[in-house]
Amino acid sequence: MGKCKRSAARALDGLVAEGWDVAAVVAAAPDEWTTPEQRLDLVAERHEIALVDDADLYAMAEHGELGDVDLVISFLFWKRIREPLISLGRVGCLNFHPAPLPDFRGVGGYNVAILEGLERWGVSCHFVDERFDAGDLVEVERFAIDPACETALSLDVASQERLLQMFRRVTHRVRSGEPLPRTPQGDGRYVTREELEALRTIRAGDDVERKVRAFWYPPWPGAVVDVEGRTLTLVDQALLEQLAGVYRAAGTVP
Repeated sequence: MGKCKRSAARALDGLVAEGWDVAAVVAAAPDEWTTPEQRLDLVAERHEIALVDDADLYAMAEHGELGDVDLVISFLFWKRIREPLISLGRVGCLNFHPAPLPDFRGVGGYNVAILEGLERWGVSCHFVDERFDAGDLVEVERFAIDPACETALSLDVASQERLLQMFRRVTHRVRSGEPLPRTPQGDGRYVTREELEALRTIRAGDDVERKVRAFWYPPWPGAVVDVEGRTLTLVDQALLEQLAGVYRAAGTVP
């Protein structure tokens, strides 16, 4: 079960290449910005894997239509997972989360990391339980980031590559029969969607340059200001220079 991300598509491709029998895939619906290399559904179709929605998957699990399952995988899946999927796999149900746990549960980790000037970030794999991002940890990898220039987009790109490598390590351990560690998380921090959206608006006293970078993830709204009833996204010179490079690389020049 996963989002349309290049990392998720490559993860599924890798499972098939290593000989895993994938019973079914739940993929996010692509939008107009999704490229073919990000599309988990296309990978499933290419390998002739059953492509279902999550309601179908729960029904298949309840009726025993999935057979003997070793592992249920959530790779950036955006919904709360419940029974019988949590207990369906012989090994368990694993979630691959693009933030260090238990430091950053829920959404908005990239944004908050930049807003708070963190110098290290991370990705995590954990067993799924009834709560969001709170099950026992399998692995957490932390790595250095540059708080002076990171954007939400650049941090996501870096995190997805690390998450894919973690996925390969963990699934290799499962395939080899090696038991996975289980470390209770303890108390953690959870950022809600409402809290994240409240941070997006630039207010008096904010570090505007940092907030612009913290929410830079085109085409989605960035850091915003309200001008005469209109909500406008701010762009600074450094980001304009990045955009100029993209335009030129695409051949959009006068």
